[in-house]
Amino acid sequence: MPGKYLYKILFIAAVMHTSFAHAQNNLISLDKPFLTKDTLFKAPYIDKDEWRDAPVRHRYVHGGFRGTDTRFSFYFPSKEKYQGHFFQYITPVPDNENLSQGASGEEDKIGFSITSGAYFIETNGGGSAGMGMPGSGIDPTIGAYRANAACAQYSRIVAAQIYGEHRAFGYAFGGSGGAYRTIGGIENTEDVWDGAVPYVVGSPMAIPNVFSVRMHAMRVLKNKFPQINDALEPGGSGDMYAGLNVEEKEALQEATKLGFPPKSWFGYKTMGIHAFGVLYQGMAMADRKYFYDDFWKLPGYLGSNAPASLLKARIQKSSKIKIGILEDQAVQIGLMSPRSDRERGTADLAWKGIGQKEGTMPVAFQIEDSLPDIDFLGGDLIIKSGAASGKTLFITKIAGDKILLGAVDPKILALIKAGDEIQVDNSNFLAAQTYYRHQVPGKEYHVWDQFRDSTGKPIYPQRPMLLGPLFTRAASGVLPRGKFKGKMIVLSSLWDREAFPWQADWYRSKVKENLGDSIDNYFRLWYTDHALHGDATKQEDPTHTVSYLGVLEQALRDLSNWVEKGIAPPSTTNYKIEDGQVIVPSSASDRKGIQPTITLKVNRSNRAETKTGVPVSFIAVIEVPPNTGKVVSAEWDFEGVGTFSVQGKLITQSKKTNEVMVNATHIFSQPGTFFTTLRVASERQGNAKTPFARIQNLERVRVVVK
Repeated sequence: MPGKYLYKILFIAAVMHTSFAHAQNNLISLDKPFLTKDTLFKAPYIDKDEWRDAPVRHRYVHGGFRGTDTRFSFYFPSKEKYQGHFFQYITPVPDNENLSQGASGEEDKIGFSITSGAYFIETNGGGSAGMGMPGSGIDPTIGAYRANAACAQYSRIVAAQIYGEHRAFGYAFGGSGGAYRTIGGIENTEDVWDGAVPYVVGSPMAIPNVFSVRMHAMRVLKNKFPQINDALEPGGSGDMYAGLNVEEKEALQEATKLGFPPKSWFGYKTMGIHAFGVLYQGMAMADRKYFYDDFWKLPGYLGSNAPASLLKARIQKSSKIKIGILEDQAVQIGLMSPRSDRERGTADLAWKGIGQKEGTMPVAFQIEDSLPDIDFLGGDLIIKSGAASGKTLFITKIAGDKILLGAVDPKILALIKAGDEIQVDNSNFLAAQTYYRHQVPGKEYHVWDQFRDSTGKPIYPQRPMLLGPLFTRAASGVLPRGKFKGKMIVLSSLWDREAFPWQADWYRSKVKENLGDSIDNYFRLWYTDHALHGDATKQEDPTHTVSYLGVLEQALRDLSNWVEKGIAPPSTTNYKIEDGQVIVPSSASDRKGIQPTITLKVNRSNRAETKTGVPVSFIAVIEVPPNTGKVVSAEWDFEGVGTFSVQGKLITQSKKTNEVMVNATHIFSQPGTFFTTLRVASERQGNAKTPFARIQNLERVRVVVK
């Protein structure tokens, strides 16, 4: 059984806290006491109550609960704009109750909520008193959902004081780790939330397996991604396995069958290892025997008969610490990028805050010897002498004689001095990359069928426990059961590299077990094409992917109408799953959900060859699912630079009211291969000016200019 240190790592991997000291003087006089069954949160207080004008006019109320570190922020619209409900954002990890302040455009949760007639809630998820590790005497469900639930319940008391006696309808939403926590909340509370929108949700087997299979493929296929991507692009061969050797084909096939969306490899240069560095440390602590003994020695593990590529990637280098490098210095020399406050609390990047170093502590070290120039994804810095002897720190990057650290305990950092002997060793990190082979779960997880023989038994040696459920419990307090009161709309992204799309279907199957044929009365699942994991407007490559924030915002509005007015939302996306991949129909009418689809042609094909100076014709038909709105914009990026500077003219199709056509002509002045992209957006009421609930999609074609 795992010890207390494993649980600590698992909890830290899923939970980050920030506590604040606030004056505890009530500014609102309440007509009645706050009655709750959860006696930990029996003493709420308010320490700030004021009107603010940004991002829109609202009344800001801040407070917490005495005897706890839980803090909340409430944002109330004026009385004439209030429609009787609230939206509550559940962050991926407990963080800060003021994260949403300062956002703009479609990322502005405060402005969106008030525009939608809702007040907005954000909490710090329980603070330090929600750190429920075994042996601490603290229930882990506090940080998972109880603190958020208490804030939601108390907000109704405040709302009644402001607007008059009523019960506000409440809706929680959260992505990634926040999806776990949102589901954990609505499944394990009563009369708190009337509905929920979990998005980019994982399964209890997601962590660490979705990351380890990705890391393995990144290492093995690092030189083959250009040809893989070219095959998958419009006008490509369609055969992503062409030209791969046996090892490379196996790595790509395992990742694909486990659910990694192949078209998302377009970002192989920039996607990195995501949160794997944090999770990896928990893995190594949970199963030391795998890393320090079995992987490199026993038959059935990749390291025991290591291929040449694995041996070439392995580093075991001894040296000494020369100097520590502070964050500002690391940024200045290009060893790391500056951290952004806007990353905090987001579905894609909240993990970056876990284990942040203090400003006076080093984030990197310079050592006395240079390291091999290899494609390094991660590893360990093992301290061999000095006050920190025996400790191990995670390394995210090496560059010559410099080592960039990942999440590290500052107390350990403080012990490391110049002259301390160290070893840079990525043996365990390499071992972690095929851990998914040794974590075959029950048969309900069909993507692991590739690792079972004809009798259903695993073909590789299996570890004594499954780590995924441990990580999931650290995030949501309990494992998801698919049983809840209220209504739910789940959102998933078809290009998601961190929460593989099939996992949303896994949760839908759990709901189906409980609701049976009545599932459509309470549940929807909408897939968004060309969308990644992160809930941000800015895309790493806007010619490949779009923001799904508009889908999220429309889901919240549709959810409130469903609960309060009985207006059923658009149908669940029509999809099927084959070999770990979620496949949807090409047309919006067949696909359903709420996202428009695009049929784009260049010279009547998805590929055209032309010469410089010759006009090239493009034509697109944009279709919106029935009764989900109208197309409000179409933007062209002819040469793949991501600017979308040319606005397309929308031509209504008289026979099909849910379709519009866009055409254009462009002359290429330089030779080369270009991927012309059309990005479109629809809006439920046909409002082209609002920044909110704009449902985006895009399509690409290939133009070869000679």
